[in-house]
Amino acid sequence: MAKQMFYILFLFLLSTTKLTASPSAAAAGTSKRAINFIQASCKATTYPTVCINTLSGYANSIQTSPRRLAETALTVTVSQAQSMKLFVSRLARFKSLQKREVQAIKDCLEEINDTVDRLTKSIHEVKMCGSAKGRDQFWFHMSNAQTWTSAALTNANTCSDGFSGRTMDGRIKNSVRARILNLGRGTSNALALINAFAKNTSN
Repeated sequence: MAKQMFYILFLFLLSTTKLTASPSAAAAGTSKRAINFIQASCKATTYPTVCINTLSGYANSIQTSPRRLAETALTVTVSQAQSMKLFVSRLARFKSLQKREVQAIKDCLEEINDTVDRLTKSIHEVKMCGSAKGRDQFWFHMSNAQTWTSAALTNANTCSDGFSGRTMDGRIKNSVRARILNLGRGTSNALALINAFAKNTSN
């Protein structure tokens, strides 16, 4: 059991390191204007520091486009969700888990699957906003993007709820909930940037 817990924590630290090693600072030659745009836009999010650190490395492709900013935020969050899915699925392989832990992991995997699906649909809708013909078509796709992203945020919170309670193994609970927290923050920021994109277009 001790070896399994060590392996769990090792996976957690490894996957967390990969996330923090993602592009988080402006690369040489990146447009200062683009960086300033990202920093200003991230002020509208719930977690601005996370937003800036996550998206600044993509400044060259984002430039000063609210649509590309929202799309990139969603794409990065999908990657986080996929990483979360892989991490939780590995936990499910351990035979020494309690029955409640097994069920929580199973339920969480379903929620994360839904999260990936809904965020992917949201990316598609944001892309469609860029080619929409007329305001009605634009708002149709925008509304869909907002709905899918909001639903994805709910999924992440539901997964976290399954690991509450004192009967859950503390190390498993903490490692899973830490990942869910990161995913929730990324999803929340993506939703805020989608809303900012909508507001910018309506002005």
